Amino acid sequence: MSSSIYQVSSKKTVEQAVTDLQAAVQAQKFGVLHTYNFTAIFASKGVDFSAPCQVLEICNPMKAKQVLETDMALSSSLPCRISVYQDPDGQTQINMVKPTALLGLVNDDAQLQTLASEVEVVMTNMIDQAQ
Repeated sequence: MSSSIYQVSSKKTVEQAVTDLQAAVQAQKFGVLHTYNFTAIFASKGVDFSAPCQVLEICNPMKAKQVLETDMALSSSLPCRISVYQDPDGQTQINMVKPTALLGLVNDDAQLQTLASEVEVVMTNMIDQAQ
């Protein structure tokens, strides 16, 4: 696995991990903007995809504001996302692309990297809490 990804395994079902992740997100003063249930979305389009997979878009408005005030072009990298899915072995996985890695691809501003590091610590804690 890439060092740009933070991932943990969970003994919970995908649904329970998503529920617990939503609570962890709110406890950290972030909000869940949207949850994509890829299994349901694909089924609605006639595409057979049986593996449970949900992606949560999350945001802390104050942190996002700081990013956008520095570089509006980074709006395409927001909001942050955390994925919860069942791997081929039936194990639930929770992962994210690290904000430091994502931001590092498009901007090398030191203040933004510090901000990304702060967000990454909080998101890592969210994932660990939901595990």
